[in-house]
Amino acid sequence: MRLQISHRTIYTYENPVAYGLQELRLIPKNRPAQHVVNWSVEIEGGKRELEFEDQHMNRVLLISFDGAGHEISITCSGTVETFDTAGICGKHAGCAPLWYFAHSTDLTRAGNLTRKLTKGLLSEIEDPVARMHQLSANVLEAVEYDPGHTNAKTTAEDALTAGHGVCQDHAHVFIAAARSMGVPARYVSGYLMMDDRVHQEASHAWAEAHVENIGWVGFDVSNGISPDERYVRVATGLDYREAAPIHGLRIGNSGHEALNVDIQVQQQ
Repeated sequence: MRLQISHRTIYTYENPVAYGLQELRLIPKNRPAQHVVNWSVEIEGGKRELEFEDQHMNRVLLISFDGAGHEISITCSGTVETFDTAGICGKHAGCAPLWYFAHSTDLTRAGNLTRKLTKGLLSEIEDPVARMHQLSANVLEAVEYDPGHTNAKTTAEDALTAGHGVCQDHAHVFIAAARSMGVPARYVSGYLMMDDRVHQEASHAWAEAHVENIGWVGFDVSNGISPDERYVRVATGLDYREAAPIHGLRIGNSGHEALNVDIQVQQQ
């Protein structure tokens, strides 16, 4: 399947920004399940500083902005050919060792509610992939998909306590639970072609667990499946903070910040 993607992000500030830096993890790479046909990133109101790969082999573009501008616009667009690999991403590779992905973070620290999701999974389900699919189902049952109640700082335990959240929360809960069972897991940000609409207000998120003798396998808790040809994988990390599409800082009294995001994903 060929997917055409357009992703525009506009930050508008009440006052001019004295100085700001942003890391963009918005550039997909060739993977077993995808081939990037073409991709571009256009910056208005800022300038490119450098491009590098982080510890997760994500392509990162560092941009800066300053002066009299009140707005910065980031537009990514391109075509990606995708393949259905049943969620299998392949063997582990990269600078970070596998044990690094068993490490908890503030957003993915397992508590009592998280551990309840794993009860009986190790003893009752022998197949490791089936075990992870059951964990995914347990997470979705415990955390109803309900936008507007959580944010980027919501932890896995907070989402479980609230009983609702979005794809980011589902991924964090799954990761926390998997790691509590000794399974390396990581966060994935990317795009999903939805059946009911082209325009979206946010990118998508899911999780990957490392299964022995298979490698990394994706699990989209929000949709109850492993990623197929409708998905484009962009960045990975221990949690959202390491895989966020845009992460940065600004200096000075820029006043109120307004954010507008428009994403379009459609079959070419």
